[in-house]
Amino acid sequence: MIKMKVKETTMVKPWEETPGEALWMSVLDHMMPSFHMPSVYFYRPTGADNFFNSNSLKQALAKILVPFYPMAGRLCRDHNGRLQINCNAEGVLFVEAETDAVIDDFGDFAPTPEQKRLIPAVDVSGGISSYPLLVLQVTYFKCGGLSLGVGMEHHVADGASGLHFVNSWSDMARGFNLTIPPFLDRTLLLPRDPPCPTFDHIEYQPPPTMKNTKPQTTSDNIAVAIFKITKEQLNTLKAKSKEDGNSTYYSSYEILAAHIWKCKCKARGLPDDQETQLYIATDGRSRLEPPLPPVFFGNVIFSTTVIALAGELQSKPIWYAASKIRESLLRMDNNYLRSTIDYLELQPDLSVLVRGAHTFRCPNLGITSWVRLPLYEADFGWGRPIFMGPGGILFEGLSYILPSSVNNGSLSLAIGLKQEHMKKFEKWLYEI
Repeated sequence: MIKMKVKETTMVKPWEETPGEALWMSVLDHMMPSFHMPSVYFYRPTGADNFFNSNSLKQALAKILVPFYPMAGRLCRDHNGRLQINCNAEGVLFVEAETDAVIDDFGDFAPTPEQKRLIPAVDVSGGISSYPLLVLQVTYFKCGGLSLGVGMEHHVADGASGLHFVNSWSDMARGFNLTIPPFLDRTLLLPRDPPCPTFDHIEYQPPPTMKNTKPQTTSDNIAVAIFKITKEQLNTLKAKSKEDGNSTYYSSYEILAAHIWKCKCKARGLPDDQETQLYIATDGRSRLEPPLPPVFFGNVIFSTTVIALAGELQSKPIWYAASKIRESLLRMDNNYLRSTIDYLELQPDLSVLVRGAHTFRCPNLGITSWVRLPLYEADFGWGRPIFMGPGGILFEGLSYILPSSVNNGSLSLAIGLKQEHMKKFEKWLYEI
């Protein structure tokens, strides 16, 4: 275990006075799990004397918290018990730490428990109004490089919103003004009056369970790993999708997700008649009509779900799984998404529908793509990060597809699986 020493802890507040309102939160915000979404950036040293100067970082942070003022608030509940953001400007946590480790000690940047130490731990024992919505940690390494660990309360923002904040902060640190402020009015996601769901919404039904009677093991034996998929391997997978006379073109995500699904079924040793469900986190900003602003600040994540039999996934060509994924993604249009919001509004207790370990564990899985997100634009004045990815994987069966930092067409897969399944999964993943 690496040695870590905290040098300074600061609560950074907005640079100037901000509106002291209570911000309404949508049902999509309520559907997020109660944790700070972890991510980590790594930066190589540049030789500059003022490399990631903490004072300039904190000043830029205070300034960007003015337009992004909800981030400096705290969660609370209204008289109906519904979550909202109390925009009280209490600030975000900024930690400076140092370690005797070097960046290369983190190898391929798999989201291990060791890497999670680069993000501040959050004490939630005082209730939802007691802790900051954003925690940040700059860790200086012995080699001269550093990491920026980010923990963002998931009720407050999804990945797109979180990256808009961090990238805007980095622009501010380089001396640029904010070009596109966040769109803070979440009432664009109000349900219809009255709510009228028009679909069954299988994504909120209980997921398939294992047919055998062996009890599910706990999360204690989860292994995490990161695997690189080259451009050539992706092209080989796409070529395989043309088997058996198929002429449909599938996207890199559809093909890779299909391959991952098949490989997980094999690694887990699922019987042919075992149902397995794939969850795909889907950004609704461009799918709603009219589209939401790209800079809409909040959660606009919907769950696309696909169910298949493990035997069919394993015995049929890869295009079979890819076609089922495409079919499900095409279903996610404005009508379906508005119906989703209405369906959730009518539920007596949203907490029972929140995603968790029970959602993604064997025989099911989740594959979230970060490929189209601007992961590598956080240049604070000393260059772009050499890596950005999740700072931890909380649940067995959950995985993330990440873009290359050098834009060479390769992808990386960060994944959490049971230890006894990981080696088998790696074998099948690369048998393309």
